[in-house]
Amino acid sequence: MDDVEVRELRYFRAVAEELNFSRAAERLGMAQPPLSRAIRLLERRLGVQLFERTSRHVSLTPAGNVLFTESAKALDAVTAAVRRTRRAAQRTPALVVTAKPGVATDLLRRIADAHPDPVEVRVSGFGEQTGMLRDGRADVAVLGCQGQPQHGLDVEVLFSEPRVAALPSGHELAGRAALACADFAGQPTPCWPLSSAADRAYWSGQDVTGGPVTPGPVVHDSAQLLETVALGQAIALLPASVAELRSRDDVVYRPVIDATPYTLALAWPAGARDPRIARFVRTAVEVSEALPRPGAVPAG
Repeated sequence: MDDVEVRELRYFRAVAEELNFSRAAERLGMAQPPLSRAIRLLERRLGVQLFERTSRHVSLTPAGNVLFTESAKALDAVTAAVRRTRRAAQRTPALVVTAKPGVATDLLRRIADAHPDPVEVRVSGFGEQTGMLRDGRADVAVLGCQGQPQHGLDVEVLFSEPRVAALPSGHELAGRAALACADFAGQPTPCWPLSSAADRAYWSGQDVTGGPVTPGPVVHDSAQLLETVALGQAIALLPASVAELRSRDDVVYRPVIDATPYTLALAWPAGARDPRIARFVRTAVEVSEALPRPGAVPAG
């Protein structure tokens, strides 16, 4: 295994994703025979069979499935090392920090303004932040953390706040002063791309009730989400700060007494020794503590 090359792992992943040697070779920009030879050499080095091959079918063996999972981590680590090394060699290297649009980027701009080191802010989509940390596109991420473990990352919670229900103004639940997660049973809720089952349960309130999630339209940002709500296609659970910033006549917001709070946190690769990250985290905590939050819940 010590002799396995990064190039061979990239070849393996192309075949594993395509499950077709011809398509994988085309994707890699090479002929099929050299690719087949490279995979056979990799199998000999590892002493295992990675693929089941017939004239019509290619599939991963149990060993191949393990390598498919583990090689992603290895390749991300190599890519991250190269990207961060190149950034460090720049004349004035900037700390790259990413967040999705909305409250997180507003807070991030304030932190960057107060931070002594150069900071490059990169806006990312829902669920993209941890991937950007793992492959080196970002050094720090601002992300919502719903109590799920962030494997391979260190996390510093900035604040927690209540969530509210966003409802169409004419919805049957809009007349109530307060709601509970059980009230959302059977109600469609928006779906975010790349969201996990745990994410979908959290954003629908079913993490509290344990009930099934009723999926609604797919959305990509908070503006699209609120349009979906206003059209009566779904209801949504949102951080209270988003409701405060996004007031509109065709959507009403109601407190949800038992909803799991929304927590905003910083994350960075576990064990990172870059002193700029430590300085950024300290600045972020100081800035966050100085900002008022609607109905904020102490992070501890």
